[in-house]
This record gives sequence, structure tokens and C-alpha cells, in this order.
Amino acid sequence: MHIRLDDLTGSDIIQLLREHLQGVAQHSPPESVHALDLDGLRRPEITFWSVWPDGELMGCGALKELDRRHGEIKSMRTSAAHLRKGVAARLIQHILEEAERRGYERVSLETGSMEGFAPARRLYARFGFVTCGPFADYAEDPNSTFMTHAIRATMPT
Repeated sequence: MHIRLDDLTGSDIIQLLREHLQGVAQHSPPESVHALDLDGLRRPEITFWSVWPDGELMGCGALKELDRRHGEIKSMRTSAAHLRKGVAARLIQHILEEAERRGYERVSLETGSMEGFAPARRLYARFGFVTCGPFADYAEDPNSTFMTHAIRATMPT
């Protein structure tokens, strides 16, 4: 798997992000959808990566800088053709390594609380993410699960 910085202009990544937004909307009421669109992901505080083996997009994810010590994972998505191949796990590991390189003390995320998001919550928990309260500009929401990870914690191999 090759993880590379992505400028969000390729048709494959645009299509995968459309699928991501549709998938989130399928499981969440509109007021609880916190996924970013293309313009939101192109903001300077966000670094976006895509995963490719041999010219085929496998997945994507982003790291948003909330402040000098705190980052947020955004837009984690694995292509349907590549589910259960370790794509998301490799990308989370990459994002956590980048967060440590930047000197962040923690990385947080928001995901859905509904059953459709249970696999994502289990994956994040495997990497040491624990449930927390709302952070940054989020508010308490019964449709959201907030999780955080101390950077110095051990990551699975």
C-alpha cells in the first residue's frame, strides 16, 4: 500500500468522497453529519492522504490541525472493493505517526453512534482511542461518538 498526499482533484478521490458523504448521510440525521465536503477538506489546516496499491484507489483520510498540540481525524473511508484488507488500519497508523512527528499530544475524532458506525468505533479502539466528550466546535449529540488518543500511547503492530 502506498499512502500519498492528495490534492483532491482526481476523479477517483472525488467519487470516493461522494460515497463517503452519502454513507454518512444514510446513517445520520442531517444535523449530525460532520463530514467535510471537498472545499472543507481543501482548507490549509487539513492534510489529506489517499491509499493506492497499483493505480487503484483503496481509501483516504485526513488530519486537521485544531491547535499546535491537538489534531482531528477526518474523512476516513475505505473503498468498498478494499474493505477488510487493512487499508483503514494502515492509514490510522500513518496519521498517528504524522501527528507524533508534528508534536501533537492527542488526536481526536467524531464518528456516528449508530450501529452502522460500530466497525469504525472498534477499529479506533484497537488503536487506543477512548470515548471522550465533545472537543473543538462540537456539541453534545446523541448521534455522535467522540474519541481521543494520547499520542505517546502504544499503537498495535
